[in-house]
Amino acid sequence: MGGDTLTHNNFDFRGFDVPELKAVTLAASDSDDRGADALNGDADKTKGKGSGKKSNGKAGGAAARSGKTEKKGKNVAKESDKGKKNKVGLFTPMGLRDVTVRNRIWLPPMCTYSAFARDGKPTPFHYQHYVSRAFGGFGMIIAEATAVAPEGRISPCDLGLWEDAQIDAWRWIVDGIRNAGAVAAVQLNHAGRKASTGCFPVGYEGRACPRKRALAYRAPSPIEFGNLNKPRELSVDEIHGIVGAFAAAAGRAVAAGFQAIEIHAAHGYLISEFLDPLCNERTDEYGGGLEGRARFLLEVVDAVRATVPESMPILVRVSATDWAAGGWDLDQTIVVSRMLKEHGVDLVDVSTGGIIPGVSIPVKDNYQVPFSEQVRAKAGVPTTAVGLITKPKQANKILTRGQADAVEIGRAALRDPYWPLRAANKLGVPVTEAPYQPQYIRGAF
Repeated sequence: MGGDTLTHNNFDFRGFDVPELKAVTLAASDSDDRGADALNGDADKTKGKGSGKKSNGKAGGAAARSGKTEKKGKNVAKESDKGKKNKVGLFTPMGLRDVTVRNRIWLPPMCTYSAFARDGKPTPFHYQHYVSRAFGGFGMIIAEATAVAPEGRISPCDLGLWEDAQIDAWRWIVDGIRNAGAVAAVQLNHAGRKASTGCFPVGYEGRACPRKRALAYRAPSPIEFGNLNKPRELSVDEIHGIVGAFAAAAGRAVAAGFQAIEIHAAHGYLISEFLDPLCNERTDEYGGGLEGRARFLLEVVDAVRATVPESMPILVRVSATDWAAGGWDLDQTIVVSRMLKEHGVDLVDVSTGGIIPGVSIPVKDNYQVPFSEQVRAKAGVPTTAVGLITKPKQANKILTRGQADAVEIGRAALRDPYWPLRAANKLGVPVTEAPYQPQYIRGAF
């Protein structure tokens, strides 16, 4: 990041060094420690009194005092061990509404561009891809960006839930994930101005598909992304229609058996285009200040929340910054995260970037973790951290330090579907407590 480690080009990292946040964290830590000490002390005094009543004479009293001291040491050790076990880590279960996730190692949504028939239906490849990671011990499997409308696909080979005919194609995959002990979630998306780009099955990677293959490009404003085609501005009626498409897709996800929904409001796709002032130049109720730019997202959240069961968690993925001057930033992300919480969102999946082309991003280990930490602390909502988290101890520290409530293992999971099981071994988790399938225990790490 150059000579000044607190700044990087047009982005200021100094906002992450928040004294009051550190003070609150340290105070909470000290308070927890003092509370534990006080609790242990009271328990020990009670046990000591009971022991003293059973002793007679000086020798007996001395023996009792010696025994009491020894017992006290054992009790303190037990309480200390209990405290360690109660500390949140990778293999601590997590509750979201009525859903319990077996651990805090999650598979993030990652596009595979493998619906080769271009009908949005998952295939045996997707079954193998997702169920193998569920067998590998991931707590939640978030299926890749799944289009709510055919014109909302990132590429022609994206998955979809825009029609009822796609539901059955998902069911066996969802059943496989759930039968392996993981929670099945799906990310719903509309690609907006980044729709109909190329992918490895069709070519034109990183470019717009030729017009004869391209779908209609739509966005909040007629501003293109890099060298992609210029989009058409959405009308208010079209916006309302897309809100309805998200709700309908969520209903199909429920019918397919998914246990959680993630709304994609990151990485420069349609919802994040509405949020970012560099992409949204509208002058109606969906533009202008933050309240207007956030309207579309909140309408989508409300429509999805009204469609799915009250017991089902809703997640929202956000880009906490677009890494561009005058654009979307952490402060706006925190404000919107508070709004999301008020509208029934249960967790914010914190990423960055993907909105504005040509920006410089200081990619390194944990580079997005501070954003998750800030959203979690200042918006008061559970978060995930993602981005170059590759090692078990690294991931565990993010949780024990309170920087996120779960971590997402992306590219490392592409290399190793059994990453959670390796992590359990690395962290000393007993095989009986690790998320092994019973058929595989004899081959445990």
